[in-house]
Amino acid sequence: MRYLFLWSALLWTTICGAAPLVPALPTLTPDTRYAFSAQSLSDENQHYEQATGQYFPPASTFKLVTALAAKLELGDEFRFSTSLRRQGNDYIIQFSGDPTLTTDDLKQLLRTLPAQGTKRIRGHIWLDNQVFSGFEKAVGWPWDSLGVCYSAPSSAINLDHNCAPASLTDLNNGQTRLYVPEQYPIHVMNQAKVLSKEEVKQQHCELELTAAENNHYVLSGCMEQRSTPLPLKFAVQNTGLYAKRMVYKALHQLGIQLDGDIHIGPPTYNVNQAQILAKHQSEALPELLDTMLKKSDNLIADTLTKTMGHHYFQQPGSYSNGTNAIKAILANKAGISLESAQLYDGSGLSRNNRIHVNTMQQVLRYVWRHDSELHLIELLPRSGESGTLQYRRSMLSNDIKGLLTGKSGSLYGTHNMIGYLLDSNGQPTMLFTQYITDYFPPENEEELNSSPLTDLEQQFYRQLITLNQAHDSQH
Repeated sequence: MRYLFLWSALLWTTICGAAPLVPALPTLTPDTRYAFSAQSLSDENQHYEQATGQYFPPASTFKLVTALAAKLELGDEFRFSTSLRRQGNDYIIQFSGDPTLTTDDLKQLLRTLPAQGTKRIRGHIWLDNQVFSGFEKAVGWPWDSLGVCYSAPSSAINLDHNCAPASLTDLNNGQTRLYVPEQYPIHVMNQAKVLSKEEVKQQHCELELTAAENNHYVLSGCMEQRSTPLPLKFAVQNTGLYAKRMVYKALHQLGIQLDGDIHIGPPTYNVNQAQILAKHQSEALPELLDTMLKKSDNLIADTLTKTMGHHYFQQPGSYSNGTNAIKAILANKAGISLESAQLYDGSGLSRNNRIHVNTMQQVLRYVWRHDSELHLIELLPRSGESGTLQYRRSMLSNDIKGLLTGKSGSLYGTHNMIGYLLDSNGQPTMLFTQYITDYFPPENEEELNSSPLTDLEQQFYRQLITLNQAHDSQH
C-alpha cells in the first residue's frame, strides 16, 4: 500500500492570531478522513485543529457521553437490583438488566428458599424481564460479529455477562477439539480444521461462527496451526433461555422440586405487590463506570443506556428511548446539544452512530469543569499505564506514558482517541480529540515494529505534550 503524506500545519489559534505548530501531521492515505483538535482548558480561545470532516463514527469514545448522562440522570447511588419475590405458590425473579449479575448471584437468591424451609415450589417461576423492551442488539451491529462477546446482547436478563468461554485445540492431524465448560448451557458443533499459515492464505480460509437463537452455534472454517489452545468466547443469543436453564440447574443443585414451569416474562398479576424474599444489588454507579471506561465494556454501556430510557421516560427501556434520553439529559442538564448526532446505542458499537467533533469537545470540557462533582476523569485509562491504554503501541514510550488520560474507540476502519493532557501534577490542562476513519492498515501491520497509524498517533501526542509542557512552564 502506498501512503500519501500531505504535510500541513496544525494551527494554534490565539486572540491575537494564528501561528504554525511544527511538525505537522500527515494523512495516512488519500481516502482517510480525520479530525485532530485540541483546546486549552484555561482559555477556550486557544485551540488548534486539522480536519477533513466534522461527523465521525465515535466508536467507544461515546462511552464517555454515556457515562456523563448516567451520572447526571441516575446518580452515584444508583445500583441495579435483582429480587426474588413470592405471590401465592408462584415465585418471581425480577430482573433489572444488571450487566454484572452472575449465575452464583442468582443461585444465592434461590438459596433463600431452602433456608426458609421451602423445598418444593407448587406453582411456577417467572423470569420477569419487563423493565426493557425492543431489540437486544442495536441497529448497525454487523451480523458477522454477533456471536462474539463484545457484541453480546443487552437484555433485562443479563447473566454471566451473556458470554460463555471456550477453547479450540489443534490436534496436530488437521482436526480440532472444542472445549466448552460444562456449566454453560450452550451447544457448539465444531467443524473447524487446521491449516498451515501458507495454506490459510492460499485457500482464503478463516474461522467462521454461525449463531442461532436457541444458543446453538456452528464453528467452521480454518484455524492456523498453533501449539496452544485458541481462547474463544461465545455471546449468548437467547438470554431468557440461558437464564431458564441456569435456574433449572440451580434448583436441582439446591434440592428444590418445581411442580410448575419456568416462564420467561412477567406474570399477569402486579409483580410489585408480590412479597420480596431476597434481593441482590450490583456495585454502585461509579464502580460500574470505572469498569465500563477502563475496560470499554459494551454490555454495561448499553444496559445503562436502556436504564436511562426507562428512568427518564418512565417506560420499558430500549435502545431507541435510551439514546433519546441521553440527548435530552445532556441538553437539559449540561446544555450540550446532540440533536444532530445519529445515535443507535450507548456503547459506540453500532456502525451507524455519528457525532460532531465539536460536540465531543463540549462533552470533554463539561466533564472537566464539573469534575469535582462528577469524578469521571479519574476513571479514564491513562496512557501506557491502565485500562485499554496500558498496552496501546503509540503510548508505550516514556515521553508519552502517563501524560495522557482518555478513551479510545475502534471499529473497522476507525481509530479514535479523546481525552486530556496532564500537567506535572497529573491535572488536566488541555483536551484533545483524534478521529480517524476510512483508514485500513495493511494486513501485516501487527508484524511490523512500527506502523503509519502508530507513528502518526505518537507524533500527534508528542506535539501536544511539548505544547502542554511549554504552557505549563510559563504558568
